[in-house]
Amino acid sequence: MFSQNKYFALLGSDRRLLQDTDAAALVEFAFALPLLVVLVVGIFDFGGAFNLKQELSNAAREGARFGAAQPTNDVTLINLKPASVDAIRFLVDSYLQTAKINDCGLGTIPQPPQGAPLAWVYQASSGCAGTLTLTISRGTPVQEADPGPVTMSCTTVQISYPYQWRFNTVIRLLVPGATYAGVSQIPADATAVNMD
Repeated sequence: MFSQNKYFALLGSDRRLLQDTDAAALVEFAFALPLLVVLVVGIFDFGGAFNLKQELSNAAREGARFGAAQPTNDVTLINLKPASVDAIRFLVDSYLQTAKINDCGLGTIPQPPQGAPLAWVYQASSGCAGTLTLTISRGTPVQEADPGPVTMSCTTVQISYPYQWRFNTVIRLLVPGATYAGVSQIPADATAVNMD
């Protein structure tokens, strides 16, 4: 039989073993936690960018559809600020605000003069990490080859949105001094054939 001293000696060694296991688990957790935080923030960040891309594509598509349905009689090389172009801008801005996306002040800037032939470029940066660029072209020529070459006039809406990555602040947990792209532009565009 075990003597009382041997029993306490065995119990003490088990207690030390248990304390060593707890310490090892704590050290493993300390090493794994930054990786876990980076992984979780990365998932949310890239998910947010993907969701924003979808919303921007929807806004561009709605703007192109609306513009294609508008008459093109106010779109000429002489009329530098047609009302139909500004209406497309207001529709895209309204879509962004409804989707709870910062419009960077797109709805408050004045209509720019015509740039390239039948193209208008709005640039807004109020309250954003970069510059939101909205390009509306009412006379984009598109060639259809079936059954023969036919050129159609289309409305094209292009959006370039500045996306602020949160990943940059977390990556420094793993690699101090490392930098990841802080702001990048997420593009979206859509084209629709003008109805008239």
